[in-house]
Amino acid sequence: MVAGECVLRYDNEAGKGDHRHRYGKEVKYRFVSVDKLVADFFEDVKRWRDENSDD
Repeated sequence: MVAGECVLRYDNEAGKGDHRHRYGKEVKYRFVSVDKLVADFFEDVKRWRDENSDD
């Protein structure tokens, strides 16, 4: 969460299946394994930080 707003979330909601929320949009996500999920999550975090840094 940034300033009270969720900027990145991976989700598996009944009726929707696997998906992620990023950049204010919900997109389908194909779950392969826990290791891949964690790697994808941290890559999204890095990308978000790079795009939103003050440097």
